[in-house]
Amino acid sequence: MKITGIKTCVVNAEMRNWIFVRVETDQPGLYGWGEATLEWKTRAVVGALEDLEPLIVGQDPRQINQLVRIMKKQSFWRLGVIGTSAASGIEIALWDIFGKALGCPVWQLLGGKVRERVKIYTHLGMGQMESVYESLDEEPLIARAVAVRERGYNAIKVVNIPYTHYTASSLELDKVARMMVRLREVLGPEVEIMVDFHGRPASARAALQYIDAVAPAKPLFVEEPIPPGDTAGLAFIRERSSVPVAAGERLIDLADFADLFAGRAVDIAQPDLCHCGGISEAKKIAAMAESVGIGIAPHNPAGPVAGAAALHFAVATPNHIIQEEMVGAVPWYQDVVSQTPVQMEDGCWLVPEAPGLGIEINLSEAAKYPFQQEPIHPANARVSDGTIVDW
Repeated sequence: MKITGIKTCVVNAEMRNWIFVRVETDQPGLYGWGEATLEWKTRAVVGALEDLEPLIVGQDPRQINQLVRIMKKQSFWRLGVIGTSAASGIEIALWDIFGKALGCPVWQLLGGKVRERVKIYTHLGMGQMESVYESLDEEPLIARAVAVRERGYNAIKVVNIPYTHYTASSLELDKVARMMVRLREVLGPEVEIMVDFHGRPASARAALQYIDAVAPAKPLFVEEPIPPGDTAGLAFIRERSSVPVAAGERLIDLADFADLFAGRAVDIAQPDLCHCGGISEAKKIAAMAESVGIGIAPHNPAGPVAGAAALHFAVATPNHIIQEEMVGAVPWYQDVVSQTPVQMEDGCWLVPEAPGLGIEINLSEAAKYPFQQEPIHPANARVSDGTIVDW
């Protein structure tokens, strides 16, 4: 069996462009789907896929570890987030091929299932951009959270920490505290709440002030309390936080995660399968995390192929806690797939049984939503004096 080519299918889903990757083989009808979605970098990732294609054409698609090494090492230059996202999309597609060739689901190839269902959560507005990032006032926040709960979800993530710099104002701290108490009262104790700081506080002290503000609502975790890269700062926060700390969605290298774990800087790691190198690299990250008592809650705001990969990964990963998803990001989310392994029941995904990832893209439907420039939301991220800050 040999790889004969790579094709890409870009689908504009308003907030982001999904980049679907199809790895084709010389076996009639046998190909695999992956996803390499990277916001605001669509054209660069498609170009990186074209650059990687000559390295793997003619190779056996079942030799996944070897092909990952080829893409990483024979590219000479370090891939960075753009190249690694492209390689991740290819790697996920290779697992799909492998499972189809053997007639078994990918989770079986990863060592078998360790759970009977996968806990999931979504965002306000089911992932619609303005609802996710512009719920900084109480009434929209509450209304959108109730709407998500009514759709059958038992866990919700909110992004309601204001754009911040190195200090937090007392007015904003009090506002966030009131919002979180009200949110908990409305949702009740049975709904898990997560708070994504999105790296908005620029200092560990400011982040801790906001953690104290949200703590009475008993969040499952707070996410990215400071921007990525400051392991010492993150460890400082975790040591003093009364709420579990999660981070890692913007890390792409095993060494970055090893540093995070060695410093005991998080309680929960959040690799993104579309960016960290794919399923096999995510399994290595999860194993490292498990060895030091850290859980896994993968980042996944992308499209249906990324969701399928995340599902199989979750089924076979012992320290997996909960899975992010955005199946409501656009009303036609499910229309671009003619077959999907993702089935929700009681706020959880069920274990799939179809071979491979169990997903198929409807190319004629996908063609209705060609590439468009995504909204440049970060333009709004500035504090009152005009200083540009993390969003």
